[in-house]
Amino acid sequence: MAAQHQPSPWYAHIINFLVSGKTPEQWDKNRKNHFFSKIRNYFWHDPDLYYLGNDQILRRCVPEEEYHSIINMCHSSNCGGHFSRRKTAAKIFQCGFYWPTIIRDSIEFSRTCISCQSISNMSKKDEMPMSNMLVVEIFDVWGIDFMGPFPSAEKYEYILLAVDYVSKWVEAIPTRTNDHKIVMKFV
Repeated sequence: MAAQHQPSPWYAHIINFLVSGKTPEQWDKNRKNHFFSKIRNYFWHDPDLYYLGNDQILRRCVPEEEYHSIINMCHSSNCGGHFSRRKTAAKIFQCGFYWPTIIRDSIEFSRTCISCQSISNMSKKDEMPMSNMLVVEIFDVWGIDFMGPFPSAEKYEYILLAVDYVSKWVEAIPTRTNDHKIVMKFV
């Protein structure tokens, strides 16, 4: 059985040049000039190739077979958050990865992301209406109620209970009756 030929990564010519100092012989002058204008941004540190961006940060160059998993991590994982196309690319840069088509690949991945597509058609009419938040201070809102009747203990059959809704402070007193006079006296 013949061995399968593995495709070389997009940066194979860069590594070959950085290691041996030679460019492919079939390249014309324009291709070589373009190559030499870009090569100064790459650094070989065995076994990895790094790219020095305009922001002066070194990023590891990755082969094509790693693109999808990196984009998926930066876009769809719990820490990804289904960001926009450009933010996904920026997140890949922040993670320290580089390949020449990051932005184009991020755009294509976001375009085919099912979760992003399902919410992209939402309009203002689909949004939930906002409601005002009521701002209250401690002891502004109380709940007062009687509990009982309980079996009599020293002629007390009820408990008057008051709770502050904000601080959850509780006050309780035993009472003999459950009428408004007791509440007025308590308050």
